[in-house]
Amino acid sequence: MRVLVTGGRGLLGSAVVRALVARSHEVVCLQRTPAYNGPEVREVLADVTDADAVRAAADGADAIVHLAALVSMTGRWADFERVNVGGTRAVMAAARASGAGRLVFVSSPSVAHAGRPLVGAGADPAVSTTARGDYARSKAIAERLVLDAGDIAAVAIRPHLVWGPGDTQFVARIADRARRGRLVFVDDGAALIDTTYVDNAAEAIGQALDRCHRTDVRGRAFVVTNGEPRTVREVLGRIARAVGAPEPTWGVPYRVAAAAGGAVEWAARAGQQDPVLTRFVAEQLATAHWFDQRATRAALAWSPQVGLDEGFARLAASL
Repeated sequence: MRVLVTGGRGLLGSAVVRALVARSHEVVCLQRTPAYNGPEVREVLADVTDADAVRAAADGADAIVHLAALVSMTGRWADFERVNVGGTRAVMAAARASGAGRLVFVSSPSVAHAGRPLVGAGADPAVSTTARGDYARSKAIAERLVLDAGDIAAVAIRPHLVWGPGDTQFVARIADRARRGRLVFVDDGAALIDTTYVDNAAEAIGQALDRCHRTDVRGRAFVVTNGEPRTVREVLGRIARAVGAPEPTWGVPYRVAAAAGGAVEWAARAGQQDPVLTRFVAEQLATAHWFDQRATRAALAWSPQVGLDEGFARLAASL
């Protein structure tokens, strides 16, 4: 198929592009800055909110994988709405104009998270009114727009805490704080969490693209993880060890972390970009969130090929 990928430059986006090329699809990438210089991928440099540019990039496409989004812990609601909701509207309009019959929307488990622990959870419906923070709220609205569009074979994939070599977000932040001796866990670090090695997430998205026309997949959301819950303390420690930094040895009470996160959010409104700690991050570090993967694996005919232990080894080798 000819596949348009929006947001193909980041960690997950570039892995998705590689997976699609390996499946012999013809790939067109829409992003704001260059990332590819080989013949396998054609680039369109534009913003996903530019409806005309998205429509032109989708011309002749059979399918679209929509990853482009504003991902941040803080920011203005107007910006999240413009990019995450408005950009999704532009992608859907382009799909209809081009006749692309398949659409994979890359979402987030946060669209269905209302602050309570998630223990063996499934892909509950996205609810914008209870989602925590403007990013999750905007993604919830966008996911509903996609899944409620009956004229397109659409599916939402919600990969949870994607990481791997080259990660400039999750891994880089942990590594930076660990190297400075400022990496701590919340409470005792015993909350169980799921994470996803990047290649596994990319393969799940490729499978979703191939199967989204099926009646047991179309119009549904699926959470994607490695299916290997580990404690927060272990995840932070293994990443720190992989990058050659000291593992965290002490924690702070949740109330202290949440208060500090609130103060950092206030400072961020005065100009600091992408703060390391927010109230949402403190909550995530203190609360269990792991997911039942049986429905995802059955519907997508997919299972993770890279286990967490191998993933940590690959991360260490890459550095």
